Amino acid sequence: MSAVNKSFWQEKRVFITGHTGFKGAWLCLWLHSLGAKVTGYALQPPTSPNLFDICRLDKLIESIQGDVRNEADLQHALHKTKPDLVIHMAAQPLVRESYANPSVTYATNVMGTVNLLEAVRSCSSVRAVVNVTTDKCYENREWVWGYRENEPLGGYDPYSSSKACSELVTASYRSSFFSPKDYEKHGVAIATARAGNVIGGGDWAKDRLIPDCINSLLKNQTIVIRNPQAIRPWQHVLEPLSGYLLLAQKLYQEGTSFGESWNFGPRDSDAKSVEWMVKTLCEQWGSHAFHEINTCQQLHEANYLKLDCSKANIKLGWLPKWDAKTALSKVVEWYKLYQQEQDMRNLCLHQIQSYDNREDFS
Repeated sequence: MSAVNKSFWQEKRVFITGHTGFKGAWLCLWLHSLGAKVTGYALQPPTSPNLFDICRLDKLIESIQGDVRNEADLQHALHKTKPDLVIHMAAQPLVRESYANPSVTYATNVMGTVNLLEAVRSCSSVRAVVNVTTDKCYENREWVWGYRENEPLGGYDPYSSSKACSELVTASYRSSFFSPKDYEKHGVAIATARAGNVIGGGDWAKDRLIPDCINSLLKNQTIVIRNPQAIRPWQHVLEPLSGYLLLAQKLYQEGTSFGESWNFGPRDSDAKSVEWMVKTLCEQWGSHAFHEINTCQQLHEANYLKLDCSKANIKLGWLPKWDAKTALSKVVEWYKLYQQEQDMRNLCLHQIQSYDNREDFS
């Protein structure tokens, strides 16, 4: 099983969009610990509290406030930074929010991708780009087996549809402007990464299962769940981030042979129901942890979703390390210590080290 290569990332210039978000903040912290020179480009953190501020990441990396919808500002930031690698994570990431603000969702997730790739076209330093989309980019057929990278794209809701569009935009730019046959001229390898439902400490996004649960637990309130039987590919946030790092390294070192779409999800046994996740979280949290089911009609969301990660397993040597129960225990550890006002940056770094050093699946 491949591990993240610290010597590769030492002194590499990495440009991350969406670095103030939950996943982006974890990635910035990990890259900084590897010795990379990180520049982030994003709006202000989307929630309060948030992981970016809690870990004081503005003291560790160069943080640029900007909107991916602004092509000129994004291009200026990329040219100023002269990065070796780009990881595009900026997005409107919530299904329910996409119903409320579809135009913002499409502008951010589709045109934001266009603007990023246009900036890359004119920035000669960039050698590798990873565009992070989602497992929800597939045309969901509610079947029991995992989706493979060659399955049809789709999207019932605006969020899922916008991410499928982002995939198509990336494929078009790869064919039109970053063709493998012209690699010696442009020198850029581009891939997309599709991850499952991530969980971890420091997430306060609204309308997401674990943050909603934690918010209730911290207030000693009963957890209310919307879709108890919905199945999702749950995984700790460090799982897909390790995949992004491995993929970016391969793109940089070996070029367009890795310029494809890649799934990063848990093992089949960790495609759990919402109710299982909440029950297990309550058991691990301990006293004053209760839940109930909201019987009101809900907005449409897929009921069954799994990923087939065989390609990443075989070609990248990537495998998940923490099962769902372990991932939940890391979440509980994080928020319990947050309650105690501990140094959360140190805890995050400890969890990263614990994950990175683990060889077997628990």
